[in-house]
Amino acid sequence: MSQYQDFILRPAVIEDAARMWQFVIDSKALDPNSPYCYLVLCHHFANTCVVADFVDGTMAGFIAGYRPPEAHDTVVVWQIGSAARHRGRGLGLAMLGELLRREDCREVSYLEATVTPSNTASRAMFTALARELKADYIQSTGFEASLFPKESNHEPERLFRIGPF
Repeated sequence: MSQYQDFILRPAVIEDAARMWQFVIDSKALDPNSPYCYLVLCHHFANTCVVADFVDGTMAGFIAGYRPPEAHDTVVVWQIGSAARHRGRGLGLAMLGELLRREDCREVSYLEATVTPSNTASRAMFTALARELKADYIQSTGFEASLFPKESNHEPERLFRIGPF
């Protein structure tokens, strides 16, 4: 657990799942997953999820992440979000740093995430992380728009792969 001026960073616990889901719904910027998905993430992947709580206990942000079974050197950031008042102020980078310092990421030398073309803030954050880590990054095809249900009007997701670091 890490303490910052306005917030505390810690691994997720099962009780965070409902809060994460509500945070996403309230954000109106993140793609919501099912409440069950957040339960599974907080239960099975707690140590690769980061929760940022304000000192008053309300959620400032979170990372939902996991290590793919076939890529032991990689951590995937499935979802990352920051409270509106902390966007652009380094909370995302702080949470990513916390994730990469954890024992569960000791063998990790790559970080992956998918980002839509319109999400300039996330692209800037992952580019800044690569700079901070003094690591290369590549962007490639992640998930084409045609793979999503037509009714979702989902943009394509570009894969960011940062590393080795």
